[in-house]
Amino acid sequence: MALLYKADPVRGEQWKTLFAEHAPDIEWRAWPDIGDPTDIKYLAAWQAPEDLQTLLPNLQVLFALSAGVDQLDLSRIPPSLPVVRLLDPGITQGMCEYASFAVLGLHRDMLRYRQQQIARCWQAHLLQPAHKRRVGVMGLGTQAQQILATLQPLGFALKGWARSAHRIAGVECFAGREQLPAFLSQCDIVMCVLPLTEQTRGILDRELFRQLPRGAALINMGRGGHLVEEDLLEALDNGQLSGAVLDVVQKEPASADHPFWDHPQILLTPHIAAMTQPESAFGVLLENIRCFERGEPMTGQIDRNKGY
Repeated sequence: MALLYKADPVRGEQWKTLFAEHAPDIEWRAWPDIGDPTDIKYLAAWQAPEDLQTLLPNLQVLFALSAGVDQLDLSRIPPSLPVVRLLDPGITQGMCEYASFAVLGLHRDMLRYRQQQIARCWQAHLLQPAHKRRVGVMGLGTQAQQILATLQPLGFALKGWARSAHRIAGVECFAGREQLPAFLSQCDIVMCVLPLTEQTRGILDRELFRQLPRGAALINMGRGGHLVEEDLLEALDNGQLSGAVLDVVQKEPASADHPFWDHPQILLTPHIAAMTQPESAFGVLLENIRCFERGEPMTGQIDRNKGY
């Protein structure tokens, strides 16, 4: 029984060490040195190889080394093959850290102060109390709920929106397309942590921005596909939005001439809000393998109909 790893080779060495120490019964192989493909029962990957069914005829589970699976072309993966997201607590911790930094940076007007520093301008601006700053999170899955829990002690007025109804202590929740306008109208800072699906692709567009209070700010920690980039630039230029913190873009890496690089109202980071850490993720992956071997449900297995 073998597991094939297809992702970052540096972290791959950490994974290899952990499997050798804690699961020696599972043979570790790293792409592209797959050996006899008929031995491979599990694939742990960021992106799946082409012709998966032909290349790995005995593959039984595809483990995505990420919290989302939108980087995978599910139409090319056999419907009978389980696809499992990696619910790494290290990813959640990283997302909470980044969300806190982004919200506080926008709340405390750090984009403006950064420009003032460049201009050598020493000028203070009025501080808005946290309890008067309304922060809304789009997507209320496990990570989003942890983000909201992290933000709660800071005193912000918290809102949440998702496709289905949720009840979260200390958070005013909205559900469905019919309640999206009401949610947006109460967000001074709106954060996207939605999964990327056909229903959410391009959701951060001109129409959505128009429904936010004038001068609101955006944080996108989801995927670049959520955002219509031209509409964001328009909203920033006409004052509908005051700033944006973006960890993702449509095409990564961003080209050298991408307008986000030099925009004074945008803070751009290279998809680093959270990273899979073998130390924290290993136990989750191994437990899912053991569950599969015992015929028990795996944590994070996606619903093909939903795409997550």
